[in-house]
Amino acid sequence: MAPAFSNGSGRPADILIVEDDPIIAIDFEDRLIGFGVTSVRTVGSVTQALEAIAKRAPDFALLDVELIRETSFAIAERLVALKIPFVFVTGHDADARIPSEFAGQPRLQKPCSSDALEAALQIGAME
Repeated sequence: MAPAFSNGSGRPADILIVEDDPIIAIDFEDRLIGFGVTSVRTVGSVTQALEAIAKRAPDFALLDVELIRETSFAIAERLVALKIPFVFVTGHDADARIPSEFAGQPRLQKPCSSDALEAALQIGAME
């Protein structure tokens, strides 16, 4: 069942980016806004992400797998519980690092093209 996105575009209206590298986060944010996403929130840690989700659940999330001293799997668990679509983003071969319960989750390899990022949003719209 596709979520009802508030902007009517078939794309998520509110996206949460969990990324510890500010340059990558800004790049994602700029491209998402260019795609017509109306709200992009960026956080850099698990605690900040869980707080942001508790305040206002996003339509979709981009999760950097490896944060500074932690991984984003606790965030992924929360998003699954809330039935919020998300994509893992990684600069590494994350197959060995991603727990089996998330093995089928879509992934973006850093750096990613704008086409790949836009395709990920469409995956989110179909969830």
